[in-house]
Amino acid sequence: MNSTTNKSTNQTKALHVVSFDVPYPPNYGGVIDVFYKIKALSELGIKIYLHTFEYGRGEQIELEKYCEEVFYYPRKSFWKSFLSSTPFIVKSREHHLLEKRLDEAKFPILFEGLHSVSFFKNQSKVDVQTLVRMHNIEHDYYHGLAESERNLFKKIFFKLEAFKLKKHQEVLSRCNHILTISPLEQNYFSELFGTKCRYIPVFSDTHFSDLKPQKDFVLWHGDLRVSDNVKSALWAIEIVKNTNHKLIIASNTKEEEVFRACKQLNNVTFNDLNTECELDSLMASANVNLLFTFQVTGIKLKLLNTLVKSRFIIANEKIIKQTGLEALCIEGNTTLEIKKQLDFYMSLPFSDEERIARKEALKIFDTKTNAQKIMDLLC
Repeated sequence: MNSTTNKSTNQTKALHVVSFDVPYPPNYGGVIDVFYKIKALSELGIKIYLHTFEYGRGEQIELEKYCEEVFYYPRKSFWKSFLSSTPFIVKSREHHLLEKRLDEAKFPILFEGLHSVSFFKNQSKVDVQTLVRMHNIEHDYYHGLAESERNLFKKIFFKLEAFKLKKHQEVLSRCNHILTISPLEQNYFSELFGTKCRYIPVFSDTHFSDLKPQKDFVLWHGDLRVSDNVKSALWAIEIVKNTNHKLIIASNTKEEEVFRACKQLNNVTFNDLNTECELDSLMASANVNLLFTFQVTGIKLKLLNTLVKSRFIIANEKIIKQTGLEALCIEGNTTLEIKKQLDFYMSLPFSDEERIARKEALKIFDTKTNAQKIMDLLC
């Protein structure tokens, strides 16, 4: 447990936050939303008591800048969690000490994702206000992972997890507020749980830094530990095959099939990312970014990040559907269509007017405004 002292005396509200993973550094989807939410709430004067599961990212001193206390818990092993009727992502995050601390809580609790709601299983009555941030329609997300996965064991695991998650979402009826992350999730959860659902846009770093001089390459980036991203990267490689366009595949994971596909083409390079700054530099130089997904899962943080830090985005329908960001991207859904779009946009300068339009459209993601919406719910 780490703690900080000498916090501002004018803080009048406090909040427990239960996170599925250590939210620092903010370098992948879900934890980006968690980190920038904690930061924004803290800056509004909310005292944050963070409970987080640690399974590889380590204890992070940076979090102490924004939290009164940070409590770390280990996840249960795979085999102790896999055979349960409770979804693995929930069962593996059960911990008796976390449950005890939350049971003694005197102020509201924000649960990050369906992952973190095991507390509700053993609590018939909760004396404090509870909020759940839904990062996805989780059973749809896991069904999509199963569709993209070629490993038979993983495919079966993802399908079973999707089944469990759909049933488990019934626990959301016990919380006071459901905070949805995109219009897609808002539409889905409001049909099930009514007026307790509130759309609060994703929290992220929406600071527009200066772009670097344009370079002649197409950029694809993503976490290649995720099967959907492997499929997406392979499609990007197929698109530039037999063209003159240079493609950079950037990831902090060297997935064998993708790495091998990169080596087979002279116009494709694999960039092994070691730091977030390397990716920022690539995005600031690229003229066109390829962003694809094969499952509709609300808003992708890398879409928002790319809109802020780079130029043109060619994206398929599933990654931009019901995000509110459709007009800021070029939609392409077939290999031939995207090849034609690359031919056009690679030679087109990215105008100041388009940059200004993005800044205006992304005002809905202002972290201070959206943190105030959460603060207004706390009693």
